[in-house]
Amino acid sequence: MSEYRIHLIQPEDADRVRSMRLAMIQDTPMAYLETYEQALGRAPEEWVLRAGRGTRPGSTSYAAVEQATGDWVGGMNAYVPEDAADLAWLVGVWVHPDHRGGKLGVTDALLDAVIAWARDTARVPRLLLEVHEANARAIAYYERRGFVRTGGTVPYPLDPSAWELEMELVLG
Repeated sequence: MSEYRIHLIQPEDADRVRSMRLAMIQDTPMAYLETYEQALGRAPEEWVLRAGRGTRPGSTSYAAVEQATGDWVGGMNAYVPEDAADLAWLVGVWVHPDHRGGKLGVTDALLDAVIAWARDTARVPRLLLEVHEANARAIAYYERRGFVRTGGTVPYPLDPSAWELEMELVLG
């Protein structure tokens, strides 16, 4: 992981957040709850708000930055919902295809940062996520990291004929 650093995203990172979000959606459209066109049409102020989400209490947002180039090559976010203080949701997970794989450690470093935040700052006992049923690579990764399927499902908002599977990691 020494080739990368984990960066806590700030409001001034809005342009980078926008670029990464557009890349995320182009790479794995089924993994996100908006289309490329919707994201492309968002006003600059929306990107500043999104970049600032992780700085608010009950929320965090991280980017993996390649040391040599300064490129953002991945991101992960989490938040504690207002109606359930005993859990955090993992959202907006993505790593650029050139930086995926266990040997590089980018995804693990991002998830480790989120888990540390959930345990030490948010102080929640569990981390939940929803993953598209057809995203086998993501499901396999989460299972390797100890997430288990809860049995919960919700229709995928952009195609209600598909499902999002709920997975949980008990932080202990």
